[in-house]
Amino acid sequence: MSRVVTLSAPLPDRRPRNRRRAMRVLLVDEQDRLLLFRDSDPGLTPVPIFWITPGGGVDPGESDLSAAIREVAEETGLAIDRDDLVGPLAERVVVHGYSDVVTTQDELFWFVRCDAFEVSTAGHTEVELATMTAHHWWTRAELEQTDEEIWPRDLLRIWDHVGHGDTLQLGDVDESTVAPG
Repeated sequence: MSRVVTLSAPLPDRRPRNRRRAMRVLLVDEQDRLLLFRDSDPGLTPVPIFWITPGGGVDPGESDLSAAIREVAEETGLAIDRDDLVGPLAERVVVHGYSDVVTTQDELFWFVRCDAFEVSTAGHTEVELATMTAHHWWTRAELEQTDEEIWPRDLLRIWDHVGHGDTLQLGDVDESTVAPG
């Protein structure tokens, strides 16, 4: 995550806009539970809460696979390698309106089967430490029944695509806490 935390939200048409390529990873343990992080936008009152998969932006010169591996290590403490990644499962272009920036992401989703582990946030950035306030291993039943905001909203559809061998095309999606304007 590269956004800057602010205390007040600029008008939608005055927020900076950026575009980046991002990798998201579905980490599923041996009990068929999926790891998600509780994220927030502290620039708004009340502070919106949403749950996200581990992942983030691809650095200049970095491959998609390398970015997925790095993001998992930074956000969870889990070391994986290329052979652990299944996919890409899905791809989409998503717009996220935050209180301080509108980000358009070209996203790929990957799958990793892993043993349950104790999540480490030692690799989190200052912004992640401020905004990502919890993590939880979710069962499918919990995801189906929750009223919590889950990003991507079609997470179960992506999870169900494991093993299909092709990449699910999800198109253009708007998942905003603040309308892009």
